[in-house]
Amino acid sequence: MADTGIGIPENEVGRIFERFYRVDKTRDRETGGTGLGLSITHSTIMMHKGSIKVNSKEEEGTTILVRIPLKQQNQ
Repeated sequence: MADTGIGIPENEVGRIFERFYRVDKTRDRETGGTGLGLSITHSTIMMHKGSIKVNSKEEEGTTILVRIPLKQQNQ
């Protein structure tokens, strides 16, 4: 998934999967989001032994790469 939006500041990329974290501090539940979506997404991907990587540059946009294995390896 990729966009050409405002991007995420480099010092905030590592925090976007935290529960209730919002990069834009001016937003609230009334103006968009609870800060849970990426946290839930991250947890779900990890439960399925997948990975999620974020590449973002301010004023250029964000790319998120999600990988989920189709078959679980025997342990």
